[in-house]
Amino acid sequence: MYRHFGNSDHRNRVAELGDDRGFAQSGRLDALVALECIGVRVRFSRNAEIYAEGDEADCWYKVVSGTVRVCKLLADGRRHIAEFCFSGDCFGLDSTARPCSAEAVDDVIVMRFQRRIAERLIDQNPAVARLLRESVLRDLATAHGRTLLLGRMTAPERVAAFLVEMFERRDRTKALDLPMPRNDVADYLGLTIETVCRTLSAFKREGVIAIPNPHRIELLDRDALEAIAET
Repeated sequence: MYRHFGNSDHRNRVAELGDDRGFAQSGRLDALVALECIGVRVRFSRNAEIYAEGDEADCWYKVVSGTVRVCKLLADGRRHIAEFCFSGDCFGLDSTARPCSAEAVDDVIVMRFQRRIAERLIDQNPAVARLLRESVLRDLATAHGRTLLLGRMTAPERVAAFLVEMFERRDRTKALDLPMPRNDVADYLGLTIETVCRTLSAFKREGVIAIPNPHRIELLDRDALEAIAET
């Protein structure tokens, strides 16, 4: 299901994080280097479980490549997807037992950090503490936004907000490859798969987006999409 990667090449991997001078001066690069030194690379295949609901939260993760879904199976059998995590995102920062499970949407590589080792590093390195604090604050802001999305928005507004979110998080301007299937999108938005497909088809007819294949969305009218999301 997965395999470990050694840390002997961590300097090469850190180089991939960016060599911008301002980035380095901010202390973020040093923090990332420090984290790389205590992390272990792990690969998960498509739909593999990274951890299960109820597991002990003795480690946390950072996505290197691929997409992770954090989800919870409800008592009536429905599935709720709490978030999608992409390259650079941290997840599993739970303080006790896992409230949700985490799964690989596609082939995924993550860095796994043992909690006790990471906490010792946080105590010793303020830059690492700031980096993780920023990650937690982003998670809180995202959670607040999703509360509004699920509680107040109509189906078209939810789908439009999801597309805007994906374009922004994936740093795309015109074309977006969605690794997750439509049923994942539906469970993320609290809709049925039929509603998601019908809404995407309506956006396509209206000239807001193009859908050359099921996993690719081309943005034709960003202003119109944002207007729908902010209605």
